[in-house]
Amino acid sequence: MKRTVGFQGELGAFSQVAASQLAPEHTPIPFGSFDQVFEAAANGKVSAAVIPIENTLHGSVHENYDHLLKYNLPIQGETFVRIVHNLIVPPKVKRSQIRRVYSHPVALNQCRHFFENNPEFEKTPFYDTAGSVKMLMEQDLKDAGAIASATAAAIYGARILEKSIEDDRQNYTRFFLLNKPSAKGSGKRIPEIRYKTSVVFTTRNIPGALFRALSAFALRDLNLTKIESRPLRGTPWDYLFYVDFIGHTDDQVTGYALGHLAEVADMWRVLGCYPAAGIS
Repeated sequence: MKRTVGFQGELGAFSQVAASQLAPEHTPIPFGSFDQVFEAAANGKVSAAVIPIENTLHGSVHENYDHLLKYNLPIQGETFVRIVHNLIVPPKVKRSQIRRVYSHPVALNQCRHFFENNPEFEKTPFYDTAGSVKMLMEQDLKDAGAIASATAAAIYGARILEKSIEDDRQNYTRFFLLNKPSAKGSGKRIPEIRYKTSVVFTTRNIPGALFRALSAFALRDLNLTKIESRPLRGTPWDYLFYVDFIGHTDDQVTGYALGHLAEVADMWRVLGCYPAAGIS
């Protein structure tokens, strides 16, 4: 059976780059929205899904935190992709011809110095980085460029006019690989690998409640690598707390910590246990 992995955006998007790292044997399938990606994975239309969860410059992708709670798709893996933005044009377009540069608004914002140094280029928002390259080629635009990945340029037969035009070279996006709980091979522990566990929980809105919940990890010297709060829908001014920590759910100390959390939290759930990735 053909294995597929869903991602948001067009072919050549940074999410596809992440998918090639997390699911290299899967055929990438693009979707127009994050919700469609989650739905496709939950309904079995794709074998797995890859979604961005946070960026080192722009923070968390809040919509996807909400989707993680809504859908029963455990996190199976993570990776970091360095975001390298390139000025891309159709093969015969010269720099002197460019009047507009298309890309996703976030990508445009991450290349502010480039536009300051090239005031003749008009920043033009588009729904997707790779999609902007696809549009250039389909419409055969002679006076425009796009900002996207080198993968997008290769897929659509475009040309990289200038490489690495982003303001900050330490621009990374963290991606999750999601799959159904019964996915073959999920949850198998490899002893020499460092693991990370992601959980979500709620507490009562009383003094010290969050402190007591986090003490479940602190008292056992478990290293928290991420904590994120999100509004709890239907109960104004109450919050969900998403926490990542180093440890495997099979570890005794992790079991004690989660047992402690269960005693003090109103609701809690493990979102996934997976090999911890590093920035290379």
